[in-house]
Amino acid sequence: MPMPSFIGGPIKITNVSGDGTVNFGDALQIAPKGTLKSNSGAGATNTGDFLQTNTFVSFTNTIDPDISDSSNKANN
Repeated sequence: MPMPSFIGGPIKITNVSGDGTVNFGDALQIAPKGTLKSNSGAGATNTGDFLQTNTFVSFTNTIDPDISDSSNKANN
């Protein structure tokens, strides 16, 4: 069961490495401050020490006719 928390002062986190979220206690809404879109084929973003990927056929569709995919202007 999550416990509520009280933070007595302002906190500014300038960097969280990787794709992560920092959350202190309960949260009503978590919204991203930045977004990034990338295109990569099958097995392109795997990380680890002893990986073995077998991809026989891979097609990556990079055509995107949208004007805007995700807007986070109001969150900054």
